Amino acid sequence: MSKAKQSEGHHEELMAGFLDQLRLVFESSEQPMYLYLDDTHKACNQKLASLLGYGTPQEWARVEEFSDLVAKESAKDLVSAYQDAMDRKIGSTIEVTWRTKSGGTVDTTVILVPVAYKEHLFALHFISPRA
Repeated sequence: MSKAKQSEGHHEELMAGFLDQLRLVFESSEQPMYLYLDDTHKACNQKLASLLGYGTPQEWARVEEFSDLVAKESAKDLVSAYQDAMDRKIGSTIEVTWRTKSGGTVDTTVILVPVAYKEHLFALHFISPRA
């Protein structure tokens, strides 16, 4: 088996295990939220899927390019906050405009925090729509 396939399988196991651990929060949070390991390995709750026009969290997670989910003007701030979380282990609050499935946008405030599971860093995002 190639290293890429081994890594892919390992990341899928990490996501499944961590999501199982976070299930209570994901299913009962009043906020839209998502967990991010990389562009391929991400998961959201139903509230975020619905906010962005997706029928299910799985449909949202199948979007391959994360840049298809975030408005261009917000991408730099989101990447910077993610890098701070991964490199410096700090949380942040930023404004993010998301792209909906239908091509519209949703303005939000995002709380992004680093979290660890089995020696791997993830970014956990809590999202609040702005009026």
